[in-house]
Amino acid sequence: MSSQRALRVSQSIKRELSDMIRRDLNDERIGGLISITEVECTSDCRSARIFISILGDEEVRTKTMEALNLKVGFIRGELCRRLGLRFAPELHLKLDDSLERGSKVTDLLGKISRGEV
Repeated sequence: MSSQRALRVSQSIKRELSDMIRRDLNDERIGGLISITEVECTSDCRSARIFISILGDEEVRTKTMEALNLKVGFIRGELCRRLGLRFAPELHLKLDDSLERGSKVTDLLGKISRGEV
């Protein structure tokens, strides 16, 4: 039962956080194309690991992650309010570079198929 709740809360956090980044977090340091790739909640929903993919150069990724980590208190409170949770989960933001790696592999495969490599 609690694992189903954790799954629902994870999906809700992913949806609401994506919306918050797009609309509510006005910070010039937040840049690049940002995707929430995964949210993993503990069974008691007191903690959540959020995997974030940022397409852009290293400086953009670093500045965006710094800005998001500085706003984690606001994000926690806002998620608690939006989702109607009794306790705001502790958020651990992790940079996920899997989409960027996948893009590089796709580009490389395209070059190989065109005979450029």
